[in-house]
Amino acid sequence: MSKRIFKGLLVGFIFNGIGVLLCLFIFSLLNNSNIEAMWTGFLQTQRLWMLISLGALPNLLAFFEFLRRNQEYEARGVLLATIVAALATYFLYFF
Repeated sequence: MSKRIFKGLLVGFIFNGIGVLLCLFIFSLLNNSNIEAMWTGFLQTQRLWMLISLGALPNLLAFFEFLRRNQEYEARGVLLATIVAALATYFLYFF
Protein backbone atom coordinates (compact mmCIF):
# COMPACT_ATOMS: atom_id res chain seq x y z
CA MET A 1 0.00 0.00 0.00
CA SER A 2 2.66 2.55 0.95
CA LYS A 3 4.72 1.64 -2.14
CA ARG A 4 1.75 2.47 -4.31
CA ILE A 5 1.22 5.83 -2.60
CA PHE A 6 4.94 6.57 -2.99
CA LYS A 7 4.66 5.74 -6.70
CA GLY A 8 1.83 8.26 -7.04
CA LEU A 9 3.78 10.82 -5.05
CA LEU A 10 6.76 10.39 -7.36
CA VAL A 11 4.56 10.68 -10.45
CA GLY A 12 2.99 13.83 -8.97
CA PHE A 13 6.37 15.45 -8.40
CA ILE A 14 7.53 14.52 -11.90
CA PHE A 15 4.37 15.93 -13.47
CA ASN A 16 4.75 19.07 -11.36
CA GLY A 17 8.33 19.49 -12.60
CA ILE A 18 7.21 18.97 -16.19
CA GLY A 19 4.47 21.54 -15.63
CA VAL A 20 6.96 24.09 -14.30
CA LEU A 21 9.20 23.55 -17.32
CA LEU A 22 6.22 23.80 -19.65
CA CYS A 23 5.12 27.08 -18.04
CA LEU A 24 8.63 28.46 -18.33
CA PHE A 25 8.70 27.48 -21.99
CA ILE A 26 5.34 29.11 -22.71
CA PHE A 27 6.24 32.30 -20.84
CA SER A 28 9.56 32.50 -22.64
CA LEU A 29 7.81 32.16 -26.00
CA LEU A 30 5.31 34.87 -25.10
CA ASN A 31 8.03 37.28 -23.95
CA ASN A 32 10.54 36.47 -26.71
CA SER A 33 13.10 35.46 -24.11
CA ASN A 34 14.99 32.32 -23.20
CA ILE A 35 14.03 29.92 -20.43
CA GLU A 36 16.99 30.83 -18.22
CA ALA A 37 16.10 34.52 -18.32
CA MET A 38 12.52 33.72 -17.38
CA TRP A 39 13.67 31.54 -14.47
CA THR A 40 15.92 34.28 -13.10
CA GLY A 41 13.11 36.78 -13.63
CA PHE A 42 10.75 34.69 -11.52
CA LEU A 43 13.41 34.33 -8.83
CA GLN A 44 14.33 38.03 -8.76
CA THR A 45 10.74 39.23 -8.60
CA GLN A 46 9.90 36.61 -5.95
CA ARG A 47 7.08 35.15 -8.04
CA LEU A 48 8.24 31.55 -7.92
CA TRP A 49 4.99 30.71 -6.15
CA MET A 50 3.12 31.51 -9.35
CA LEU A 51 5.25 29.15 -11.38
CA ILE A 52 4.85 26.28 -8.90
CA SER A 53 1.08 26.68 -8.70
CA LEU A 54 0.71 26.70 -12.49
CA GLY A 55 3.10 23.78 -12.73
CA ALA A 56 0.79 21.67 -10.58
CA LEU A 57 -1.94 21.66 -13.24
CA PRO A 58 -0.63 18.55 -15.08
CA ASN A 59 -1.20 16.62 -11.86
CA LEU A 60 -4.87 16.63 -12.83
CA LEU A 61 -4.05 14.41 -15.80
CA ALA A 62 -2.16 11.91 -13.66
CA PHE A 63 -4.81 11.96 -10.92
CA PHE A 64 -7.72 11.25 -13.23
CA GLU A 65 -5.75 8.67 -15.20
CA PHE A 66 -5.01 6.76 -12.00
CA LEU A 67 -8.68 6.95 -11.04
CA ARG A 68 -9.71 5.74 -14.48
CA ARG A 69 -7.46 2.69 -14.05
CA ASN A 70 -8.86 2.04 -10.54
CA GLN A 71 -5.50 2.78 -8.88
CA GLU A 72 -6.79 4.74 -5.91
CA TYR A 73 -3.59 4.60 -3.86
CA GLU A 74 -1.52 6.06 -6.69
CA ALA A 75 -4.15 8.79 -7.09
CA ARG A 76 -3.75 9.53 -3.36
CA GLY A 77 -0.02 9.95 -3.90
CA VAL A 78 -0.62 12.43 -6.73
CA LEU A 79 -3.05 14.29 -4.49
CA LEU A 80 -0.41 14.37 -1.76
CA ALA A 81 2.14 15.82 -4.21
CA THR A 82 -0.39 18.48 -5.19
CA ILE A 83 -0.94 19.36 -1.53
CA VAL A 84 2.84 19.66 -1.04
CA ALA A 85 2.98 21.99 -4.06
CA ALA A 86 0.11 24.04 -2.63
CA LEU A 87 1.85 24.34 0.74
CA ALA A 88 5.10 25.37 -0.95
CA THR A 89 3.16 27.97 -2.92
CA TYR A 90 1.53 29.25 0.26
CA PHE A 91 4.82 29.60 2.13
CA LEU A 92 6.58 31.25 -0.80
CA TYR A 93 3.78 33.74 -1.21
CA PHE A 94 3.28 34.73 2.42
CA PHE A 95 6.79 34.38 3.88
